[in-house]
Amino acid sequence: MSNFVSAAELDELLKSEAPLRLIDVRWRLDRPDGHADYLSGHIPGAVFVPLATELATHGEPSEGRHPLPSTQTLQDAARRWGVNQGDIVVAYDDAKGLSASRAWWLLRQGGVDVRVLDGGIRAWTAAGLPVADDDVQAEPGDVVLDEIGGDAISIDEAASFADSGVLLDVRAPDRYRGEHEPLDPVAGHIPGALNVPMAAHLDAEGRILDMHTLQATFAAVGVTEGTPVAAYCGSGITAAHTALVLDEIGIEAKVFPGSWSQWSNTPGRPVAVGDQPG
Repeated sequence: MSNFVSAAELDELLKSEAPLRLIDVRWRLDRPDGHADYLSGHIPGAVFVPLATELATHGEPSEGRHPLPSTQTLQDAARRWGVNQGDIVVAYDDAKGLSASRAWWLLRQGGVDVRVLDGGIRAWTAAGLPVADDDVQAEPGDVVLDEIGGDAISIDEAASFADSGVLLDVRAPDRYRGEHEPLDPVAGHIPGALNVPMAAHLDAEGRILDMHTLQATFAAVGVTEGTPVAAYCGSGITAAHTALVLDEIGIEAKVFPGSWSQWSNTPGRPVAVGDQPG
């Protein structure tokens, strides 16, 4: 079963009797609070999810910008969204699935049947489907989550991961090469990491590319079925999208949630620059 649903498939799901909960996870680096965008038009029935407080927690710089929430925090949030045991959760955003994939990654670890709307809210509106402007407050749910965190790796595991597998840096190439760093104190990448940007998996409308193309992209850097693989990005959000795409083609991946924000704020960690792993 695919991790993605199209706008048409979601419309049919909403019309059916399927137990479904929609979550709107609008978040971008340039606009981290997407609530105003949500209120300007969302899929009817969708609950707004503040990524920074419900899909992450706050910590010291040495923990990264978006440390994982506790299982209890995530469970409390999911119940606030109205998620009941056995529900299907569909997450979407307006950033090509970047932030919705964070919800997918966490909820999947918690044992939830979760999908991502392919193309996000833009695909929904492009299909001529309706939007609403209310602030949905759901009836509290009763979902019980499994313990999360098993699909994450620590900073020490990230440091040695390339010795036995493939460590993917999924940021833009200029950040990987160390030419540009808008957020963190040091520019560059983790030694041994290979650069496969998130954008490589999407078309111009932000929809997932075909399976053959995805497989070829990862095979080009040595990632095929059975390859140990982990991904990192700036702060653990975009890397979840790569885990989502890899899962779609049948490859399990870990995520380094601290990502470059943790690595670059931890004294003594080596830094590579340029277009080679280093």
